[in-house]
Amino acid sequence: MAFTRATGKHRRPSRMHRTTARAAGVAALATTGVIATVAATPALAAEPSVEDTGLTPVVSMGDSVAEQIDAQAAAQEQAALQKAAEQAARKKAAEQAKKAAELAKKEREAKERAAREAERKRLNAFVAPIAHSYVSTGYKTGGSLWSSGSHTGIDFHAASGTVVHAVGTGTVVSTGWGGSYGNQIVIRMADGMYTQYGHLSSIGVSVGQKVTPGQQIGLSGATGNVTGPHLHFEARTTSEYGSDIDPVAYLRNHGVNV
Repeated sequence: MAFTRATGKHRRPSRMHRTTARAAGVAALATTGVIATVAATPALAAEPSVEDTGLTPVVSMGDSVAEQIDAQAAAQEQAALQKAAEQAARKKAAEQAKKAAELAKKEREAKERAAREAERKRLNAFVAPIAHSYVSTGYKTGGSLWSSGSHTGIDFHAASGTVVHAVGTGTVVSTGWGGSYGNQIVIRMADGMYTQYGHLSSIGVSVGQKVTPGQQIGLSGATGNVTGPHLHFEARTTSEYGSDIDPVAYLRNHGVNV
């Protein structure tokens, strides 16, 4: 027997038509996986799953199943939101850690630059060869005491055994007996000039040794051609006698108050 229904826009759809449409909607939901997990629930099993009409098997779904589907969808949405929030938090933490690391790096580099600058200034600084002393005989002072007819350096007042300092950064190029200079030390300075320290009672450095400003290199004395203990100091363009320049001007040009 064929089942038909009259056509017309004012005719209410038959129950078979409504049931078939609802079954199609349920089938569509089932394909998306939304109600796959609720099909075996007690609530679903308690309801008639198939209408025995002899026509088309139809799944019937009550309000409780719809509520479960809504709850599952809400839970999935909440999980997605939570996951997104966790990812955002991890990204923010990583950005903050990166900024902190960059800041720490900049601070470390600034400290290193400051330390290098301080060391550079220290190495470029000059000091007097005898602390808290004064020049007792000036440069180019004339007299028979000097073979050249004039003083080739300056004398610093100092008792025997007074500490003698390297006036700046340099390398020792000569030590030992220097004739009329007595025990002497010659240092090649970092600026290419040479300094000489004479009449020492003791030598505390050796050739090739690096020295820094203010470092003790020996003790003053009265060795060589002298009339009393003092330190003879020269500034030279070479390590040899006769290349002397004004030692007062040399020290003052490097910030030493002489």
